[in-house]
Amino acid sequence: MTPVADKLNAQDWDALSMQLYSKTAKDVEQALMRPKRTLEDFMALVSPAAEPYVAQMSALADQLTRQRFGYTMGLFVPLYLSNLCANECTYCGFSMSNRIKRTTLTLDQIKQEAAAIKAMGFNQLLLVTGEHETKVGMHYFCEVVTYLKTQFDYVMMEVQPLSTCDYETLHQAGVNAVLVYQETYQRRAYARYHLRGNKQDFDWRLQTPDRLGQAKMDKIGVAALLGLNDWRTDSVMTALHVQLLQQHYWRSRYVIGFPRLRPCEGSENSTTSGQFISSRQLVQLICAHRLLHPYVELSLSTRESQAFRDHASAFGITSMSAGSSTQPGGYSNTTKALAQFDTNDTRSPDEVAQALVAKGIAPVWSDWLQGFRS
Repeated sequence: MTPVADKLNAQDWDALSMQLYSKTAKDVEQALMRPKRTLEDFMALVSPAAEPYVAQMSALADQLTRQRFGYTMGLFVPLYLSNLCANECTYCGFSMSNRIKRTTLTLDQIKQEAAAIKAMGFNQLLLVTGEHETKVGMHYFCEVVTYLKTQFDYVMMEVQPLSTCDYETLHQAGVNAVLVYQETYQRRAYARYHLRGNKQDFDWRLQTPDRLGQAKMDKIGVAALLGLNDWRTDSVMTALHVQLLQQHYWRSRYVIGFPRLRPCEGSENSTTSGQFISSRQLVQLICAHRLLHPYVELSLSTRESQAFRDHASAFGITSMSAGSSTQPGGYSNTTKALAQFDTNDTRSPDEVAQALVAKGIAPVWSDWLQGFRS
């Protein structure tokens, strides 16, 4: 049973989109005045009618962020374990038809990567792979996590969707959080971008956060890939997804990501998408999520520029990656595999931390440990 996914599937995308695009300035002003906002208010806040109100939204978002999270910013780093992938996705550098050098890190190489990451100061990391169940599956994940939990307090994963039983096993092995992004919540658009492999299964992916909730994972991450489809309607579905998950799996925490399409090897969609979201619109979206979800973590990656990330740290973002390499072996230079996508903010972790301190924000290099949350 997947109660959240079933409710998401019941949504009429076209009706939702029409409802969103019919919002007026009056709807936006009423949403801004409310002490507690609804999904209907969120629609107004991400609608075109809200674009003139971004400065007001930013001020309110900053207020809510400081009330809940204080002047802090969680810092993490992605560790890419493998670029093997059995899927054909038109927007991703790991896509199976791309003729690139493929590699999967050995445990010895992972130890070298871990040492390099520890030297940068991190105590939490995000494990990332392409989706290849046979060569990069549960046996590999358990071996890697078992070692890395001796080095890092908080371990997150962004890999292929797994079963509830597998998530329970990984949770017991030490995984604290799992991010599985839907890419787009519109079924017909999803089919256009996912051409081969298990990732073609829209429902299996949509049901993944349900399985994570059933496995009692500490933190669950959701997002749409911004620029792949209509970002406004996708974002309403993302917001609804989080609301439903909170109702059904209230023991877990939630994090919303904001990945924008970036250039990558073998993909034209990254640069020619007809659903472009501007930086100002991304600010609008981040603020809208904060105004609807005062207690949810909002996370930003190094896909975004230094200037944008510094700005976003002031009004709603509460965690961000730093010093990222999106190729396996990129921290210790143990391989020359292709990166998944191009990063934008190329500063070192220390430089990112110094920029935060200059804004009066304290960098936090780990996350809440489970013992302090019981």
